[in-house]
Amino acid sequence: MRQSRHIGRTLREAPKDAQTAAHSLMIRAGYISQLSAGVYVYQPLLLRTLNKISQIIREEMATAGAEELLMPAIQPKELWEESGRWERYTAVDGIMFAFKDRRGSTVCLGPTHEEVVTDILRREVKSYKDLPKCVFQIQTKFRDEIRPRFGLMRAREFIMKDAYSFDADEAGQDASYEAMRQAYHRICERVGYTYRAVEADTGAIGGSGSHEFMVLADSGEETVLYCDTCNYAANQERAESRLEQFPQDAEPRPMEAVLGRGIIGAEKLAEFFKIPLWKTTKTLIYEADDQMVAVMVRGDCDVHELKVANHLNVKVLRLASAEKIRSLTGAEVGYAGPIGLPGHVRVIADHHVKGRVNFECGANQTDYHNINVNFGRDVALPELGDFKLAREGDGCPRCQGRLKAAKGIEVGHIFKLGTKYSQAMNCSYLDANSQTQPVVMGCYGIGVSRMAAAWVEQSHDDKGILWSPQIAPYHVHLIALNIEDEVIRTQAEALYARLQQEGIEVLFDDRPARAGEKFSDADLMGLPVRLTLSKRTLEQGKVEFKLRTEKDSTVLSPDEAVEKIKGVCGIR
Repeated sequence: MRQSRHIGRTLREAPKDAQTAAHSLMIRAGYISQLSAGVYVYQPLLLRTLNKISQIIREEMATAGAEELLMPAIQPKELWEESGRWERYTAVDGIMFAFKDRRGSTVCLGPTHEEVVTDILRREVKSYKDLPKCVFQIQTKFRDEIRPRFGLMRAREFIMKDAYSFDADEAGQDASYEAMRQAYHRICERVGYTYRAVEADTGAIGGSGSHEFMVLADSGEETVLYCDTCNYAANQERAESRLEQFPQDAEPRPMEAVLGRGIIGAEKLAEFFKIPLWKTTKTLIYEADDQMVAVMVRGDCDVHELKVANHLNVKVLRLASAEKIRSLTGAEVGYAGPIGLPGHVRVIADHHVKGRVNFECGANQTDYHNINVNFGRDVALPELGDFKLAREGDGCPRCQGRLKAAKGIEVGHIFKLGTKYSQAMNCSYLDANSQTQPVVMGCYGIGVSRMAAAWVEQSHDDKGILWSPQIAPYHVHLIALNIEDEVIRTQAEALYARLQQEGIEVLFDDRPARAGEKFSDADLMGLPVRLTLSKRTLEQGKVEFKLRTEKDSTVLSPDEAVEKIKGVCGIR
């Protein structure tokens, strides 16, 4: 491609609204341009990269046994009502683009395709002999993000690959899931990411288990916790951890309500009572749909609201207002505790609160706290579960190691759906005994446009992007200096033709621009190899060869340059 004909103007300054390196660099390098909030034009350079990422995905989906189709973006409301997800996606989460067509039917632009694919397969599958099945598509998705941000990271329109497996039983689902998990590993490795696959929350998609594929980057929105000893890794939303257990008092002491005027917060309470932080207790009052819930954790922990919401199976979980806390406890905010709460308040506690002797908690009386509290004697042992936020430094839940933290960008998410959609939508089959059984499903998403942005976020420097040869829009940036010179132009055109004949993808900077501008644009665009022709190199019959990832350049003959490019870019 001749750069003089290329669409995608470079910018010297970063846009004011750019919040991440990828957002800024992709706009400055002419890879994307914004049409409206969260909606972007994929300019020619980026489209080439997206096509290469898509090809890698297609090859690995085929290896995993998936067949490609293309489903409609417009979906009828009735399918989403069958699955029971219409209200959540339109009213609760509110990310659905929904509208009425000219016939008065309510439809939506697909944010995901579980309902549609289940409808397709329930017409196809009749017997256990029709299973297993696995299909995938690469298609534009639409989500009405309230605050689209970070460029392609959280856009309202984006390209995604979604795959779906259909099996006769859980053993088949496990095999399909593992095949996809391995395919995702191969995709990430072929692209060249530094990444981790982590256990994750299933969220609005649902199901019994899931993994996220996280590209590690300091600017990532997600926190990944991983063990320094074993292979345990999880998104912080899903992560479990083991807390240190301490020696306990030999005997329970009498419970006592102690005046601590204005003392709120676990650290201040521990200091006031001269007790370790783990002996204090945080009790938070929540509204969970139509019920009130008190959640207890150790004072050295924080409540993980997503874990609480999942345990309670509620749509809305929010901290109770100060007014409601006063009506329930009789006290101001900061003094809530489990003793003496009204009977309709459901009390749940992180399992690490158990086993403590003589602990502290709120007394449900302004300025007062109970000390020397013991379960069984002073208050019934509440409903236990994992309700704390796991953090760096906590013990690993699988071994004696410690958890470390890293920031990550989610590019892929795979789920074991089980029978959530097949039962709701009557996608079933006859087994060998002519008994009707629900199909067991899995779904597997990977963000194609997000993968490109995640690469830039992970691989850039102060000059621009650092593309890998596998997904770079072109292998080589060919630069001709003083191209007005007929000799230089002739030699540059000949080398341009030669590179293309050798199967090397070339962006040829044939513009009559200054050397500094050309080199600056080349660094910004980030193609793996830069070849420069100038009067100096032509006098030697050579060309300057430079890798984008390296500081220094070398002077090579055209033949040597061609062979080196093929080696670097894996061209046969």
